[in-house]
This record gives sequence, structure tokens and C-alpha cells, in this order.
Amino acid sequence: MFSGIGGFEYGINQATNNKWNCIGFSEIDKFATQIYQQHFPKHKNYGDCTKINTELLPEFDLLCGGFPCQAFSLAGKRMGFKDTRGTLFFEIARIIKARLPRFLFLENVKGLLNHDSGRTFTTILATLDELGYDAEWEVLNSKHFGVAQNRERVFIIGHLRGTSSKQVFPIGKGSEELNGRDAEKQVASSLQNPGHACGNYKGMNMLELTKCQSQGNRIYDDSGISQTLAAKGGGRGAKTGLYQVHNLQPRSPDRPSLKKNPKAGGSGHLQREDTSYCIDGGNTNAVEFKDKSIRRLTPVECERLQGFPDGWTEGLSDTQRYKCLGNAVTTNVITAIVEKWESG
Repeated sequence: MFSGIGGFEYGINQATNNKWNCIGFSEIDKFATQIYQQHFPKHKNYGDCTKINTELLPEFDLLCGGFPCQAFSLAGKRMGFKDTRGTLFFEIARIIKARLPRFLFLENVKGLLNHDSGRTFTTILATLDELGYDAEWEVLNSKHFGVAQNRERVFIIGHLRGTSSKQVFPIGKGSEELNGRDAEKQVASSLQNPGHACGNYKGMNMLELTKCQSQGNRIYDDSGISQTLAAKGGGRGAKTGLYQVHNLQPRSPDRPSLKKNPKAGGSGHLQREDTSYCIDGGNTNAVEFKDKSIRRLTPVECERLQGFPDGWTEGLSDTQRYKCLGNAVTTNVITAIVEKWESG
């Protein structure tokens, strides 16, 4: 559900060598659907989740998806269930009730945990409990999974009671304060760790904060890690942020620029010059802004920050590529979770 450009599907396939069979997906954004069907042409699109006839759904073992996060995001108005996007969680519940899959695998912003003083998350847990599921969750940061993006998201796994299952979390790379099964403890902990609205995270060296507080006008040093990719936002660095360019020399044919640095591992740091992972110092599209050479990330770099192969979103305008990638899940994290899941 809310499949976007196929981040869950790609991540699951990477972990299982394509042994799981997808019975269909639900997405209404035409640009995201175009990319999804480009890579998974045999999958059926059930369309608008509010119009899915559950009687026509085949049986399935796993329901996964990142339900719309804008209603809970710290960067937004945080209206939660008062926002129509927030109520889409209950469409997930409707389909779960009709088919009772063995497992649930959901994703949302970290802000879901402390929204409305924890009451929103408590409602979600209570709903899953009423449907017959034991839930576990963990906040994981993409920077710990081999990409140079600071992206904290909460992942929820539900186990249908009465079926064999094993605990998946913690997987060892998340926020110690935010993993496990104890709802009261986790919500209290999340209130003590509210996070940040946009940008300015630990590990990122901020060079300048303009008078405009939007993340699209902030400039960062490429020796850190990128801020969270966004699906919306304005400014020169809309959706990606702005990064200082250290080397404006023309790119030579033998420079393997924009290739992943094999030594980067899980450190999640940007690499400069010929080992560039996210920031390519030889990019000639850099612009001058307040006496600093800066540029935003390219769509290919954003694909890499989300763990997709290069060119995954080709065929769309850059504007739509940025939007789709900002809405996507980091596939590396999905793969790591499923690998832990499968190992037991």
C-alpha cells in the first residue's frame, strides 16, 4: 500500500532474491505509478486504497507500506488524524481486518511517535491490537545502512497472534531509546527525543543558515551527511538542500565521479572529488550564492541516497523525480530488516 516508486518491493527483493511474490500494489500518484510499473510491469495496481474492494483481494501473507507521513511530520502542521492523509491508516486497518495477513510491515516519520503527546501512536497500536496483532517497532536512521542521508523513520512490524513468529527488532543499528515492544516506555522515550524539523542534524556541518528557515535555503558542507530528502519545499535547494562544492575543475574522462566509494561502508559520509558518493566536486552545474560555490543534489544522487540503482526514476521530469524520491523509503533499510527477519 502507498507503494510509491517501489522501495519496499525493491528492498524485499534484494533481501530474499525475489522469492516473495507480490500480489499487487496500491498507488494513486501517476508519476510514482509510472516508475513502479516500469520496474514491476506484472504487478496489479489496485488504485485508490479507499476504493479497494476487499472481497476481490487474494489471500496474502504480508502487507507493507509507508502510509502518508505529512500529517505527522515535524516539518508539517502535524494535524495527525485531523488530516485526511492521517486517516488513511484506517484504510490499512480495513484491509487487514478483511484478510488478516500473517505479517505487517509499516513505515512512517519519527514524529509519529510523539504526535499529540503520544496519543496518535497509542491509537495505532491499540487498533493493531484489536485486530489481533502484536507490534514491535524501532527508529532507524538511513545513515547507518550505507547511504549518506540522515533520515530517521519508525518501522513497525505486526505479528498475527496464533502464528509462529520471532522478534525482529532491535536490529542493532537504530536509536537505542526507540526500539522494542513496550508501548508506554517507547512513547515516553520518544517525547524526550523530539528530533528536528528539517536539517541541522548531528554529523552535518552547517555552513550557513539564511534568514529564511526553509531547508531549501540552507547550505551544508559535503564532508558531513545529507539532510533528509523531502518531497515538498521551495528555495534553491528544494527537496535536497544546498551543498558547498569544493572542486570546480572540469571532470576528466578517467575520473570515476559519482561512483560509490567502496570504503564508505555504513559510515554515511559524503565523499569528495574522485571518490564522490553524493557530492561530485566536478559538477559544472554549480552556482555562486553569497560567495560560496554551491549546488543541490542531482536526481541520480538522490536515487543513491535512497538505495535505488542509478536511473531508477528516469522518464520523469527532475521535479517529479525529486518528489518521488523524497517520498520513498530507503531501500537499504528495508533490506536490512527483511534479512534479519529471514535469518530466524
